[in-house]
Amino acid sequence: MDFPKQGMSKDEVLSTLKGRQRGDADWRHGRTFSLVYYAGPEALDVLYEASRAYFSENALNPMAFPGLRQCETDVVSLTAAMLHHPDAAGTMTTGGTESILMAVKTAREWARATKPHITHPEMIVPITVHPAFEKAAAYFDVKSVHIPVGDDFRADIHAARSLINENTILVVGSSPQYPHGVVDPITELAALAQEHGILCHVDACLGGFLLPWLEKLGYPVPPFDFRVPGVTSMSADVHKYGYAAKGASVVLYRERELRKYQFVAYADWPGGLYGSPSMCGTRAGGPIAAAWAIMHHLGEAGYLRVTGESMTTARRLMDGINAIPGLYVFGDPVGSVFGFGARDIDIFALSEAMDARGWHLDRLQRPAGLHMMITPAHAPLVEKILSDLREATEQIRRDGTLAEGAAAMYGALGTMDDRGTVSEFILNFLDNIDAR
Repeated sequence: MDFPKQGMSKDEVLSTLKGRQRGDADWRHGRTFSLVYYAGPEALDVLYEASRAYFSENALNPMAFPGLRQCETDVVSLTAAMLHHPDAAGTMTTGGTESILMAVKTAREWARATKPHITHPEMIVPITVHPAFEKAAAYFDVKSVHIPVGDDFRADIHAARSLINENTILVVGSSPQYPHGVVDPITELAALAQEHGILCHVDACLGGFLLPWLEKLGYPVPPFDFRVPGVTSMSADVHKYGYAAKGASVVLYRERELRKYQFVAYADWPGGLYGSPSMCGTRAGGPIAAAWAIMHHLGEAGYLRVTGESMTTARRLMDGINAIPGLYVFGDPVGSVFGFGARDIDIFALSEAMDARGWHLDRLQRPAGLHMMITPAHAPLVEKILSDLREATEQIRRDGTLAEGAAAMYGALGTMDDRGTVSEFILNFLDNIDAR
């Protein structure tokens, strides 16, 4: 593609972009079950306007834009209070991955300062934990050691205990984990970390803005936040169930001194003194302002309302899926995120059949399944979703349909024992995704 010789008009540019959206997933009408968290048109308008207000501002220099700095301070403070430790110190990041990277980097630097004898640091993480921890392992040279999960898909605490050794610096649990929506045994994991004098991070990127409101609504929620002794850091995404604009997340530390290990300072640059709190240099102002705006727009009453709608809808869907012969929900999901599998049909053939009906469900592996993340946008669609699932399941069972194309390949890759070959396939896919 050649660089354009002449610029396009505003109308031409916008028309082209809108044309490219025609083939995108229809998240506004509840046709997706991940990636977009939608709280309705009014909330979306608030996000647009807040983002526009701080569109050009840059949080790189906190002195240049004190209004933006105050927005970030407020978001961190409100998140800390919501997670039951108002004195927690933290920063905003661009998303859950960056928050997780920062937590692992902090643990590594803390260990270098307090446990200098550890030269090959390790962290123990459930096999179901977010892959961002694998990214952190690769970036920061902290070995990830996987905790197996039990039949309930929660981290096996007995296995975790056996995996800790003299190199372990960090224990991790999810609240909830993404594939099956269950909460790991945070109390036990944190106690294990405390027993060994090491750090414990709770990845609440998915549940940080969900579980607190579920608890207030009276749903049973296991201990997961700073009320648990031994939890030293947490991550929570405002752009997930906080319904903020992409990308906005918060990483929090129980002690302010711990947060300092996250920062980078460089005093000898001819361009001036340099300090950076997180991975990014330039930090977009729009997502920070939008996070502040949506938290104040919804408030506690608004979050209770949208969380209640999401949970009611999710329970109806889970009950409906369990009532379809051959389908079953994995484990005991705590919130409005869950996965489900099939006993006697090809689950990936079902995913293709649902794709053909206009629904976009993520695929799971080990065990094979489909994934749903529920928001208020799905509330009016419950009967239609269940009807299509029932019809597609019956058709696949009747015809003996097997997955084809990409879905079949995905299923085959999920069952291969040689995971190195699968990883190489993923790398080649990424390398060729922009091929023309």
